Amino acid sequence: MTHKPDLAALVGSRICHDLISPVGAISNGMELIELAGSANGPELGLISESVQNANAKIRFFRVAFGHSSSDQQVGEQEILTILDNLAIGARMMVDWTVHGHVERAELRMAFLGLLCFENALPFGGVVSVQREDGTWRLTGQSEKLRVDDALWTAAQTGDLPEDLAPAKVQFGLLPHAAQQSGRKINASWTETQLDLSF
Repeated sequence: MTHKPDLAALVGSRICHDLISPVGAISNGMELIELAGSANGPELGLISESVQNANAKIRFFRVAFGHSSSDQQVGEQEILTILDNLAIGARMMVDWTVHGHVERAELRMAFLGLLCFENALPFGGVVSVQREDGTWRLTGQSEKLRVDDALWTAAQTGDLPEDLAPAKVQFGLLPHAAQQSGRKINASWTETQLDLSF
């Protein structure tokens, strides 16, 4: 039996790869404008902030939706930089407590999990990410959660609804990524707390 490539992940990698260069060029242009002393007014500040956020999102999506091999590692500082830049203007904050390098396949699951939490915390909140003895735990807390029972059940079983919306594709990719890594997704929630482990 031959191993078939994950075409969806390859498409994700290709899109992110092609977008990161022009966004990076805009970012470099903004830096040159600032160095030249031409960056006056709030407009350029808004553009600079937006470019920084777009760059972080592409890097985040590249991990979450892109191709990863088992030997790829992502450094802690790179992870923190991505998450810090994503936090600009975001309602959901991430408390990343995992130290050291992370295998990209595991980081992919963590990032997909964060996208699932983003769906459940539309009013904001904090998600804590921990790894202990090889087990990942994401805990989200908010005064008001909006948990879609069907989606979170699908994330655990991999049995996806036929009408899965593009904005919720992470709920389908997470169990697929877990299966590829030989892991099982577990989730539980109350009115104010949501827990995910794999």
